[in-house]
Amino acid sequence: MYVSELFPIDRASLLIKAKKVLAVQAHPDDFDFFAGGIIAKLAQRGCEITYLTTTDGSRSTTNPKITPEKLAETRMKEQERAAKILGVKHLMWLGYTDSEFQPTLEARGKIIRAIRQTRPDVLMTLDPWLPYEAHPDHVNTGLAACWAAMLSGFTNVNQEHFSEGLEPHQVSTVCLAISAKYNTYVDITETMDLKIQALAQHKSQFQSETEVGLGPFEIWETIIKSVAEGFGREKGMKYAEVFKVLTPLEMHCNLSLAR
Repeated sequence: MYVSELFPIDRASLLIKAKKVLAVQAHPDDFDFFAGGIIAKLAQRGCEITYLTTTDGSRSTTNPKITPEKLAETRMKEQERAAKILGVKHLMWLGYTDSEFQPTLEARGKIIRAIRQTRPDVLMTLDPWLPYEAHPDHVNTGLAACWAAMLSGFTNVNQEHFSEGLEPHQVSTVCLAISAKYNTYVDITETMDLKIQALAQHKSQFQSETEVGLGPFEIWETIIKSVAEGFGREKGMKYAEVFKVLTPLEMHCNLSLAR
């Protein structure tokens, strides 16, 4: 017997009805890629969205002409432009070196502080349990964010925050992007164009065929739309994004049993 079977949950509604969302990503562009459609949809509904980025994005290139310092500066500006398109109002940066983020007590505490500052209904992050995920920042950011979501409501955790005027806050929902165990579909047909526009701002990640890089943006646009079409087809939607949506109760002692 699963918790979800004892207490059926409309998981899509938990997302769509959110008033505040804290999206914890590893790099500038992660959520534009994996959740740009729902981010734009939430913003249009009046949801207050904050992006918290754990790393500076300074290593995410194969172009030897770009220094880490220059790339970090460029990617911050790219994220600012993309966020404006999607309707994201606030950006927070932890500034850890790209490719070196670790889920330490310090990092977890910083995310807990952000939760207590922004007081979100929903915490979104990357699924740290995605099979074969080899980028350590994705895995470690997801872990640190999930741990923070579990502990942010406890009064004896990071008590130094209380001297700053903060109070414990328990998020009601955790939403994991790029999950192999997704349980929630969101129709993003009306916001797909905004997602593509936002992604197009990350020019440092989409270099031309004549340069060293990930390839032209047009290829990635085709991939992104094809993936969203595939998910949408499963539920009679034109375009969809999928997520693993859990309550904190389901994340404790594996009560969800990975369903």
